[in-house]
Amino acid sequence: MIEEENDNLAPEQDEPITPEDTQETAQEEEQPSFEDFKLNRQLLNAISELGYQKPTPVQMQTIPLAMAGHDVMGIAQTGTGKTAAYVLPLLMKVKYAQGKHPRALILAPTRELVMQIEENIQKFSAYLDVRTVGIFGGVGPKTQIERIQAGIDILVATPGRLMDIYRKGELHLKELKTLVLDEADKMMDMGFMPQIRQILEIIPRKRQNLLFSATMHERVHILSEEFLEFPMIVEVTPQATPVETVSQKLYRVPNLRTKIALLEHLFQDKETFNRVMIFTRSKTNADNVSSFLDRKGEGGVRVVHGNKGQNTRINAVEAFREGEVRYLVATDVAARGIDINDVSHVINFDVPIIYEDYVHRIGRTGRAEQTGASIIFANEAEMHHIDRIEKLIKMQIPEAPIPAEVRVYETPFEEQQLIDRELDNQRRREDPNFKGAFHEKKARPKENIGKGAKVRDAKKAGWKKTKSGGASKRKSR
Repeated sequence: MIEEENDNLAPEQDEPITPEDTQETAQEEEQPSFEDFKLNRQLLNAISELGYQKPTPVQMQTIPLAMAGHDVMGIAQTGTGKTAAYVLPLLMKVKYAQGKHPRALILAPTRELVMQIEENIQKFSAYLDVRTVGIFGGVGPKTQIERIQAGIDILVATPGRLMDIYRKGELHLKELKTLVLDEADKMMDMGFMPQIRQILEIIPRKRQNLLFSATMHERVHILSEEFLEFPMIVEVTPQATPVETVSQKLYRVPNLRTKIALLEHLFQDKETFNRVMIFTRSKTNADNVSSFLDRKGEGGVRVVHGNKGQNTRINAVEAFREGEVRYLVATDVAARGIDINDVSHVINFDVPIIYEDYVHRIGRTGRAEQTGASIIFANEAEMHHIDRIEKLIKMQIPEAPIPAEVRVYETPFEEQQLIDRELDNQRRREDPNFKGAFHEKKARPKENIGKGAKVRDAKKAGWKKTKSGGASKRKSR
């Protein structure tokens, strides 16, 4: 289950240096290595065995500040190495097993992210005697409680499950020295603020705090003011800017059936589209896309969304990670915390209406200084959201025509009704005086089977209405 630590560390790259690159060479020579952070030998050995030597920008800025004991607020996208940025300093503080209760707590919004963080800690602490436990919902708490009772140094948890176990009296947090909030923006989007505030009330006030968020929402800023003390701000990637190693492309696609046809056309190039994550806005579309790819036998597919059981979701992610399947279809919430190496493409089958989710989606590819590609399908109503996304990321997404080989289907009546209604709603939101151009219409029946036709047919057949309301056959003269 332990994946390679590609999200958190960038592989060393040997690039030729020419005489004309003198200035860049000087800058590279000044860039610190992990040895410069004064990490202990056990950590350095673990990092070396993973094959990494060059810290990412967020690690270069965060590690010294965290090791010096500062509270830190980090604005960093998924895939920039933020996990190692807080895990390595944390392991310097929690060097060995001590006592029974946790000394560090890491909060994350989803079970997948909790599992990922726990695995990362296990990798980095391979030569340390440190006990790490991850707890999350979706499974029974018995095994998790038993692991906690056996003794724990670092606890990784979703807020809801942490409070559940705490209320059972099975978790003591009075020895906590460090608190980390990872993906704070998403935790707030998912409604975890009440649990977070409860947790802040029950843990020691004297502690080090680290908060990481992909975007700087006003709510995140308010949260940081509540529990960070004189924080040092680390912002290595401009707010809401996509990862630079990801190319982007937009197709205007009129309807669902044409989206499927375009998907089928693109996936004929199996060498290029070798490991793909496909994002949908709804569980229904996730299932539809998964079923289509499964019927086509396109190299195997798994799907993760809220209606899938815990074990099903874990097995799906593992199958994709291990290369057993080429495609992973996911909704936005279910995909949080899924960190997988070598994702070639992200397909935005539906346009996200929470615009920051677009940044999270495409951050699944182009990791650890590798290149990746993002493709987005948008119907007429979804183009409204494309405009907003482009304003957020401060760039225009290049548009490409639908290939001539792809059949463009006529939009079904019901689907066109939904698109027209959404366009009308968008106009109303932008212009309060807009009265609306959309009127609900019923599809014209294929055959006239109304009452009048039935009566005429009955008369022709020789039937007449009786006083009782029934019908009887006329007597022929």
